[in-house]
Amino acid sequence: MELWYTEKQTEYFGITAKIKETLVAEKTEFQDLAIIDTVEFGRMLVLDGMVMTTVKDEFVYHEMVAHPALYTHPNPKKVLVVGGGDGGVIREIMKHPEVEKAVLVDIDGKVIEYSKKFLPEIACELDNPRVEVIVNDGYMHIHDHKNEYDVIMVDSTEPVGPAVELFTKGFYQGIYDALKDDGIFVAQTDNPWFKADLIRNVNRDVREIFPVVRVYWANIPTYPSGLWTFTIGSKKYDPLAVDESTIPEINTKYYSPRIHKAAFALPKFVEELCK
Repeated sequence: MELWYTEKQTEYFGITAKIKETLVAEKTEFQDLAIIDTVEFGRMLVLDGMVMTTVKDEFVYHEMVAHPALYTHPNPKKVLVVGGGDGGVIREIMKHPEVEKAVLVDIDGKVIEYSKKFLPEIACELDNPRVEVIVNDGYMHIHDHKNEYDVIMVDSTEPVGPAVELFTKGFYQGIYDALKDDGIFVAQTDNPWFKADLIRNVNRDVREIFPVVRVYWANIPTYPSGLWTFTIGSKKYDPLAVDESTIPEINTKYYSPRIHKAAFALPKFVEELCK
C-alpha cells in the first residue's frame, strides 16, 4: 500500500508527496507537529498541516532569510531569529564570523527537540557557543529587548496559530524598537499567487515604520506556488546599494553575490503589490 502526504495549500489546490516513513506525529502545546520521510524531498517538517522545510530544498529558504540582510548591514554583531526552531537560519548566520551572538527564540520547544534528532543537517549549529536558544514567545521577546539587535530575522510559519501576531503592525513596531539605530529586519512574507493581500498589507505596515523597505523573492518548490517573498525593513542601509564585489563567495547553494541584487528584481504583478 502506498502512503501519500498532501498539503492543501488553498481550498482548491495542494501538493502531494509519497511517504516512506512517519518519524514523528505529535500534538504539541501549540501546534500539530510531524516529521515524515518522503521519497522526493527526503525528511520533511510539517506544522499544522503545512510544509515548513525539507532536506532537499531547505537551503533556498534559509540562505535567503539570512544572507541578504547580513551582507547589507556592515557590522552585524548581534542577531535575533524569531521562530526558526529547525535551526536552518542559525546555521546560515554562523557562516558570518563577524556575528558575535545569535539568539533564537521559538515558542515551541518540541520543534527544536525533534529537529535536532531528525533534521541534524539543518539543526547542526544550535549548540554552537555563539548561539543562545530560548523557548519563549518571540513577540514578547522583542518588546522586552529595546535597542539591542543589529539584525532581526522573522522565520515564522504562515499567519495561523501562534504565528498570527508575527504579521501585525504592532510586531513590526516592536522590531523597530528592538533594533539599534542602524538595524535591519527581514521576514518571510508568503507568496503572491495565493496571499497577495498579505504581501500588500505587510508592505504598507512596514513602510509606515521603516525608511527603507525592499521585497525580494526566491524559488522554493515545496512552498505554496513555489514563488516566495521576503521583506526587508531597514533604518539606514539599502540592500540595493551594496557593492556586490564586496560580498564574499561563501558555502551556499542558492545565494550568491549575483543573486543578492537579482532577487530584488520583482515580476511586475508582485511589484504592483508593493506600491
